[in-house]
Amino acid sequence: MEIIPARRIVAQIGETLVLTCNTTGCASPSFSWRTQIDSPLGGTVDKQRTYSTLTMNPVSIVNSHSYLCTVFCGEKEKKEKSVKVELYSFPSDPIVEIRSSLVAGEPLFVVCKVPDVYPSNRLEVLIKKEEQVLHEQNFFEDDSTNTESKTVTHSFYPTAEDIGKEISCVAMLPIADMDFEPKERVTSQKLNANFGPQNTVITAYPGTSTMEGHPLNLTCVTESNPPPQIVWRKQLANESIQHLIEDSAFFIPHTHFSDSGLYICEVINLVTNKTEKATVDIVIQGAPNIAELSIEPSTTVQEGKNVSIRCSAESNPPPKIILRRKSDSADLGLYSEGRILLPSVTFLNGGDYECVAENKFGRHKSEITLNVEFPPRNITVLVHPSENVKEGENVTITCSTYSNPPAQMVLKKVHREKEIILPSVNGTFILYNVTKNDTGRYLLDVFNEVGNKIKVIEIGVVGRLEKPDQMIPLIIAFSSVTAVAVPVAAILIYVSRKAKINGSYSLVKALRLKV
Repeated sequence: MEIIPARRIVAQIGETLVLTCNTTGCASPSFSWRTQIDSPLGGTVDKQRTYSTLTMNPVSIVNSHSYLCTVFCGEKEKKEKSVKVELYSFPSDPIVEIRSSLVAGEPLFVVCKVPDVYPSNRLEVLIKKEEQVLHEQNFFEDDSTNTESKTVTHSFYPTAEDIGKEISCVAMLPIADMDFEPKERVTSQKLNANFGPQNTVITAYPGTSTMEGHPLNLTCVTESNPPPQIVWRKQLANESIQHLIEDSAFFIPHTHFSDSGLYICEVINLVTNKTEKATVDIVIQGAPNIAELSIEPSTTVQEGKNVSIRCSAESNPPPKIILRRKSDSADLGLYSEGRILLPSVTFLNGGDYECVAENKFGRHKSEITLNVEFPPRNITVLVHPSENVKEGENVTITCSTYSNPPAQMVLKKVHREKEIILPSVNGTFILYNVTKNDTGRYLLDVFNEVGNKIKVIEIGVVGRLEKPDQMIPLIIAFSSVTAVAVPVAAILIYVSRKAKINGSYSLVKALRLKV
């Protein structure tokens, strides 16, 4: 029978430890684990066919015991074996912190922290400058029963020669009868002279005054150790401060007039806890840009509305701004208060308006159109050849008007039973081959989205006399009928008289007698 590992094992707190109890010569052994002082196992038991394991994951201070494995083979045979678990904790290098500003002539504090060490009463700590031991401390009197972090602090007055030298914290856990590595851990840090910020200046390329659209590069230069945190800010017109970026340089690839202003570089040394500021005034110049040209309430309005035309431009130096209608020879006025007011507009106010902004670097012009809508007006109706015509003639009704948007026209004939609508071609209506049925009242509706007007037209259609060349066939026909009708009439008279004499009359006989 054997236990793996052997009778004594050294384990670091926080890691995983597996104890294996193995036996031979028994087909179906049974296993039992316990501590020699009957404390909780602090682990998980797993049994296989010929061996059993005790897993401690992670190992903690409660596992610092001697563990006993008992093997039973049948009812009579029994064997036992023990293993002692010894614990330590020395997981990482010490942490070195240098406090206060490291300036020659002022005290320097070195703080060395050893994390999660056990047993702490075996810990020894050295603070060294290069190979010189500055401070030594042990914790032999410590009676801690669990892992602890130990801190050692030492202060001294550095000299100028100490700058750049190495400060080391050496932590040792020299337990001779325990086999583990490492038993010594070291962390080093070089001494640096912390100073500043000081002598902070801003450089502007190509200069503090540049043309709009050109690039601008601002660089903040300072003297500081360790390297400082640099923050760029800008003072706005309302005296508020705008945060820009955190970097030593601030670059604007294409400057705009709004980039003019006071720029602030703030340099902060987080170690010395000192701050220094530098400022530069940037001026962006150039020809005007028209920032806004608008019509309120809209570019399309109806007559009678109040209209405001607004134009604004930006440039440096400030521009002269003129707002005018293109069709007018004279300006509507200088743009001094930000707008031109057109109260109760009419169609005469419609058209293209332009804004001209100008300074010594150039000029810029922009246009906008005011569209004034109004209902149809100045309606003229012509009826050709006349409102009273003869049957068979064509009647042409022509309508012209002035409106915005262009008017539509519909001609309706007033009828009791149904409404008759006639189509229009470019404001012209044609009644072909009129008859008396076309006589009546017509309503001409002229309309657009804004309004409408109705014109009433009375059309009269009368019959006409036949033409002379059409009467000749009629006279001939009438003469022919007369020539036939006279003999017939004579015969009828004769027959009638015979009938009266004889009391009866035969038309056939009469005709035979004539023949």
